[in-house]
Amino acid sequence: MALSQKLEIRQSQGLVMTPQLMQAIKLLQLSSLDLTAYVEAELETNPLLEREASADGDAGSPEADAPDESTASADDAPSDTWMDDNLETSREAIEGQLDADLENVFPADGEMPTISPRNEPAQASEWASVGNGGGESGDYNLEAFASSEHTLADHLTEQLALAIPDPARRLIGAYLLDLVDEAGYVTGDLTSVAEKLGATLDEVESVLAVLQTFDPSGICARNLAECLAIQLKERDRFDPAMQALIANIELLAKRDLATLRKICGVDDEDITEMIAEIRRLNPKPGLVFGSSLVQPVVPDVLVRTGPDGGWQVELNSETLPRVLINQTYYAAVTKSARSASEKTYLADCLQNATWLVRALDQRARTVLKVSTEIVRQQDAFFAYGVQHLRPLNLRTVADAISMHESTVSRVTANKYMATPRGIFELKYFFTSAIASADGGNAHSAEAVRDRIKRLIDAESSSDILSDDTIVEKLREAGIDIARRTVAKYREAMRIPSSVQRRREKQTATGIAI
Repeated sequence: MALSQKLEIRQSQGLVMTPQLMQAIKLLQLSSLDLTAYVEAELETNPLLEREASADGDAGSPEADAPDESTASADDAPSDTWMDDNLETSREAIEGQLDADLENVFPADGEMPTISPRNEPAQASEWASVGNGGGESGDYNLEAFASSEHTLADHLTEQLALAIPDPARRLIGAYLLDLVDEAGYVTGDLTSVAEKLGATLDEVESVLAVLQTFDPSGICARNLAECLAIQLKERDRFDPAMQALIANIELLAKRDLATLRKICGVDDEDITEMIAEIRRLNPKPGLVFGSSLVQPVVPDVLVRTGPDGGWQVELNSETLPRVLINQTYYAAVTKSARSASEKTYLADCLQNATWLVRALDQRARTVLKVSTEIVRQQDAFFAYGVQHLRPLNLRTVADAISMHESTVSRVTANKYMATPRGIFELKYFFTSAIASADGGNAHSAEAVRDRIKRLIDAESSSDILSDDTIVEKLREAGIDIARRTVAKYREAMRIPSSVQRRREKQTATGIAI
């Protein structure tokens, strides 16, 4: 068969990942903070985009503050001869215009206080800053009078200047203070610190010993045992028995009191008093000064109780960036564009701006649509609590709203919903199913976790529930679950085993093992 070239026409369908489609998919899975940052970047690069004005208008804009020239009368305009009309500056003329007695203001001899022209603006600005709370505007700002927070670094630096007068040792101390985390622990390696600073290891350890005497007690420790030991030494409670207990602090975490009694050489009453003494210590002394501000979660969706007893779902308007296309500016600039590159640039900017506005609108509609379906599927949770949370997967929601599972997955990523029961991530409502023991409806894994936690919280020190006992109680409630699943859920909730819980509760009630 001879090879030959020929042309054929074929018709087919395919999905092409255009830049606009990729942009829409990217916006769909962004959180509210990331979306705001993305829109801000687009506003800086695209001259045709502008922020949408608020409903009550921009009160602070120059256009709003400027007087209306069309309605201004000639009498309102300032006179060009105002200086000539008021040029009379004698004492009698001033008193006549002000209707005031200047004897109460200025000395009788007429000598005026001298103000340096160089100092006059500074003094005026100082009085202006006091009058408006330190701000540039005329609004009174109470925050300008609030003192700044005294941080842990500031507190330790002040003590360093008084405790170590030697400049070289003070430099080592300042470097070590930079390694202190928010909990108050030194995170760096002393050997590497000595190499970087060109000092000996003994000098670094000597300076660290001085830092460990600073307030609060236990600061600048390298581990938990050293932090507790410093506090016990200051309380004069670091005897040999307590020293042995601190050296085996991991046994205390495991509640292995029998082994601790043998190591410390004490009886039941002494070990109980020693544990109570350790509980009164602060394992993270640096947190006394607080930490950095944590950005609260801003919900993307708001769920409220409706007047008819149902649920109202709406988007949080604060998380929705509003941008518009300035068609007037585009028309004006297009007329002045001459070269082909300028026209191409303006066309691209218009196309990108149009796609961004459409993508933001489509994103808002999709988030609202998915959230509404989630509320409809989990209405029992909103009404009665986590025990009534139903098993739910992406396919169920996707089929209900005629969307693809990947779209629902992107929508529920990094999105939060504010409900009467708290703020939850959208993915919280998607849980796996656990079969029912009596053949009824399946149970949500999150509801089963909550039931396990409730059973453990209700147990007493004399009746600790093992994993097998929890399995039996759950099966009595109609939940078919394996023991290893109970253990997995318990460990995920950071709940210790039955042996550790028994030791902990017996220690708390003063019962010795």
